Amino acid sequence: MSAKEMINTFIAEQVKKCETCDKIPLELYEQNNVKRGLRDKNGIGVLAGLTSISSIDAYTVVNGERVPCEGKLCYRGYNVFDLVKGSKGRGGFVFEETAYLLLFGELPTEEQLKEFCEVLGAMRTLPTNFTRDVVMKASSRDIMNTLTRSILTLASYDKEADNNEIENVMRQCLMLTSVLPMLAVYGYHSYNHYEHRESMYIHRPDPKLSTAENLLMLLRPDKKYTELEAKVLDMALMLHMEHGGGNNSSFTTHVVSSAGSDTYSVMAAALCSLKGPKHGGANIKVVNMMKDLKANVADTSDENELRNYIGRLLDKEAFDRKGLVYGMGHAVYSISDPRAVIFKGFAKELAMEKDMMSEFTMYESVERLAVEVIGEKRRIYKGVSANVDFYSGLVYSMLGIPDELYTPMFAIARIVGWSAHRVEELVSGDKIIRPAYKSISSERVYKEISER
Repeated sequence: MSAKEMINTFIAEQVKKCETCDKIPLELYEQNNVKRGLRDKNGIGVLAGLTSISSIDAYTVVNGERVPCEGKLCYRGYNVFDLVKGSKGRGGFVFEETAYLLLFGELPTEEQLKEFCEVLGAMRTLPTNFTRDVVMKASSRDIMNTLTRSILTLASYDKEADNNEIENVMRQCLMLTSVLPMLAVYGYHSYNHYEHRESMYIHRPDPKLSTAENLLMLLRPDKKYTELEAKVLDMALMLHMEHGGGNNSSFTTHVVSSAGSDTYSVMAAALCSLKGPKHGGANIKVVNMMKDLKANVADTSDENELRNYIGRLLDKEAFDRKGLVYGMGHAVYSISDPRAVIFKGFAKELAMEKDMMSEFTMYESVERLAVEVIGEKRRIYKGVSANVDFYSGLVYSMLGIPDELYTPMFAIARIVGWSAHRVEELVSGDKIIRPAYKSISSERVYKEISER
């Protein structure tokens, strides 16, 4: 038996023990009054902290009862609908303006915004030979892992990496916000070159362009993009920037920051938290589900066929057989996810420009029918609506963004929220975040090895 076979055999045999000793019956959570996943059976989260960065409203209280309402998301008290409306009214980009708001607590003046954009542009540079020596080495299809490795390696180039004074932390956060698009796109081009033998493009960013414009310019061989494409991507980044503080990756940011760790380690931890399919990786699941739908539904304009496919999804007979309609439902929202409502409008605009209205119509039909079928087949404690991931994958595909960059796009936006939460934890927190776990194990008598 080879060493590899020996290792695999040993692990396979021992895993059977783990499946027994690590399995905790679900009923024990209720018996011990423990909130599984820090949420009760109705999906209400345990209050683990306070934040002034953003807020989410999904219900109102009437006569002591929770009544679902249209979803509401505010950044530093400003409704995202108002931020979107304001940016469209003057024709500017909203990502940088909103980043300033989240990081510094107030909307910028024209002069402040101009200065902020200049700072981000000036910081959009990597150490000499970093792209060659780090990003292009050991390329991987998993660009999230590439990003994590790159960020941890950047700490080696920072003489103040472990300095947690706020001024230094803010410098680090702004730098990482500026270079993350470069790290993601360069990482993809390297993977595409070495794994698919395609041409490699390493364009330099333009300090005068917005984050969204730079992303499209860096990604495309000819550097070209339309104004609508840049505006739609800009909006996508803004809507993914932050979400209430209780999401998995932002909570991770607070937890690791509370331990006194450095900015690079904190952001790497947040990236690892985001990459899972239950968090930032959900958008690619929607796209793959839709590909499966088109492969298995003869006429995607036939609502009966669509309804049948959705039913098969829920019955674990289609796609990945997990019983889920990806992009539908949210841990907090019930009637609507404000991000999905906004995104849907921009997705339609882009579909019209790209002559892809039939694709958009299919998504719209699945969204509407899924609500009905889920209501018929599931006993749910609250309403179901499309979440931000439902249309984001469609938008990214229309923009020509490769699948491998879908979750990194989320990270490029969310690092602003993580930065705000890191600073908030360092300024306000004074204790390590350490939740309690109740042990259900009983005491056992030790036996000598010869008696086991």
